[in-house]
Amino acid sequence: MNAPASVRYTRGAALPEILQQRIAVLDGAMGTMIQRYKLTEADFRGSRFADHPKDLKGNNDLLVLTKPEVILEIHEQYLAAGADIIETNTFGTTSVAQEDYGLQDLAYEMNVAAARLARQACDKYSTPDKPRFAAGALGPTPRTASISPDVNDPGARNVDFDTLRAAYYEQAKGLLEGGVDLFLVETIFDTLNAKAAIFALDELMEDSGERLPVIISGTVTDASGRILSGQTVTAFWHSVRHARPLAVGLNCALGATLMRPYIEELAKAAGDTAISCYPNAGLPNPMSDTGFDETPDVTGRLVGEFAAAGFLNIAGGCCGTTPEHIRAIAHKVSAYQPRRWGSKLFSELVQG
Repeated sequence: MNAPASVRYTRGAALPEILQQRIAVLDGAMGTMIQRYKLTEADFRGSRFADHPKDLKGNNDLLVLTKPEVILEIHEQYLAAGADIIETNTFGTTSVAQEDYGLQDLAYEMNVAAARLARQACDKYSTPDKPRFAAGALGPTPRTASISPDVNDPGARNVDFDTLRAAYYEQAKGLLEGGVDLFLVETIFDTLNAKAAIFALDELMEDSGERLPVIISGTVTDASGRILSGQTVTAFWHSVRHARPLAVGLNCALGATLMRPYIEELAKAAGDTAISCYPNAGLPNPMSDTGFDETPDVTGRLVGEFAAAGFLNIAGGCCGTTPEHIRAIAHKVSAYQPRRWGSKLFSELVQG
């Protein structure tokens, strides 16, 4: 039971053992929490970007520079609610994504700043019996390397692999400098984008001499059980298993009710790694305070059922979840043992 434990991690080294002892808790949504602060365009700009030519409201990643106290407070709320792992506020902090705001040249600086905020919060809440971990979040970018943006031209692309690889390398290097313990490649709707991120992480870890755990999390976009680029959950796993992630999982898109068959499928397919799951708080509902249907009690109960079924090693929340949701999830999953894993990732040759 030493899941990819042939890997000697230089950071986050305690995580594999923790995931075998108990279900670890991931934090919840950042965007939902930021909305509670009702920030204005001026808040997003601060003094530094007062004259920036493009609108910046909605660029939540920029807040690590212009409103760092807000991001730090949100991190601390999730840690106080029981999160073991918090994500950096870097879902869209690649040069590819920040180009939409004309801030692509600041991507590295933003990643360093975001990682330092998460590191500060984790250090404040860590104890010997409950260490806290900062996960460097790498989102999918608004571009897709394997799907045409033009219905009339199936061969058209708005980004290529090398551009993505370079952007992810820059992002991950900033996160590493800022002090993260692990990397989380998340909300994957195009496996080729994810492969670019994985390639960049391998390059960075080889160049730096650091070796961090990696979690890979895909997104099933509808009831077909496939990610947007067309793969089933099982096919997705076999496309990324070469990365030897500490955990693989699903997040976002569907609430827990609709996600259940797909997380069960993944738990069966990926017998040699840990499983993570952080669903949305149900389906979108503009009449709700969070923009999503489920209350903390409902989300906690549903994720608790996944734990009871033996599917999980890491549980948390995505869009629409709050510290109250994470507190409910932490309470429910604490009653259950984590999923057992640990068969060898690649079989060895039979000795003749």
